[in-house]
Amino acid sequence: MNPFSFNTVPSLVVEYGAARRLGALLRERHRDFTRLVLVTDRFLNQSGLIAPALDSLAAHGWQTTVIDDVIADPPDHVVLDATARAKASGAEIVVGLGGGSSMDVAKLIAVLCASAQPLTKMYGVGNVIGPRLPLVLMPTTAGTGSEVTAISIVTTGETTKSGVVSPILYPDLALLDAELTLGLPAQATAATGIDAMVHAIEAYTSARLKNPLSDMLAKEALRLLYANLLPACRDGQDRVAREAMLLGATLAGQAFSNAPVAAVHALAYPLGGHFHVPHGLSNALVLMHVLRFNASAATRLYAELADVIGCAPGGDDEAKTEAFVAAMEALVVETGIPRTLREVGVNESHLPMLASDAMKQQRLLINNPREMTEAFALEIYRAAL
Repeated sequence: MNPFSFNTVPSLVVEYGAARRLGALLRERHRDFTRLVLVTDRFLNQSGLIAPALDSLAAHGWQTTVIDDVIADPPDHVVLDATARAKASGAEIVVGLGGGSSMDVAKLIAVLCASAQPLTKMYGVGNVIGPRLPLVLMPTTAGTGSEVTAISIVTTGETTKSGVVSPILYPDLALLDAELTLGLPAQATAATGIDAMVHAIEAYTSARLKNPLSDMLAKEALRLLYANLLPACRDGQDRVAREAMLLGATLAGQAFSNAPVAAVHALAYPLGGHFHVPHGLSNALVLMHVLRFNASAATRLYAELADVIGCAPGGDDEAKTEAFVAAMEALVVETGIPRTLREVGVNESHLPMLASDAMKQQRLLINNPREMTEAFALEIYRAAL
């Protein structure tokens, strides 16, 4: 066995309805704190979804400052403005409650409130010095897995994204409450769910740092996600499907936090940067084409994943690989989300720009099972058009 290391959050609580007793859960762990910052987005705040959590916090003596101006693909100025407000409130603990963007911002606020290190010095892998404030993360979508990753993604220019990757960003507690995901619209359920499946697939086929623990998590994540995505899309109140999706997304997050993602994400990022395509959807748009590109280098692994989702009961590895790619494509089709780049505003003239930008994601491309060049990226975008 090759040497490997594996890191994840120190504490994970899975409890339906946990948000309704958030104050008590935090008081059990932090008896001496009173000032808390809750990081979320405006929709979740104004919709009332987080009201039970706020009521519970108040009932248990927490003085809560709500920061709800997080937006998708958060720019660095949003992070810095939120940090200033958190510092002004005297925050002693940070809670991120929402989608991946809210949790990513919460991670950075927790560090920036306790450390003198500027955000600009944190970008990249292993550059965060710390310390940070206590950090709790609660997802409201089954997708990013940010609640159990050591990664925060920030928009650092007009069209570019940068990652902060450090074990310091692992929260002290990840809290999974599937009640928070009930009623998520079908399109958002599909896009975030496919994002989670991409995490599992790319972790399992990662050319770097793949290991037995990440493999185990990736396979179970994909099994849960594949079986429950369509039921969750069809019935937003399906508690069983929602709980399975949320757990699957978290397991996939644990997998790819240790065996990192690759070309699907690298080619998806420029779509978000230039065309503001939601992250999960941008992954879905290029997924099939990257799977086909990688098939020659990942045949055995794709065949094993075909067995996981039960789409190829017989045949050799090549046949199973073909069945796996076909099954994933059929799943995407059945969700009804956009399937071509043209549907999100991309045309032929944009493709060279996208391919050039994708090549800037070398921290991801080095994990791909097959070497990716700019010419290959251009071919993939053209196939996805």
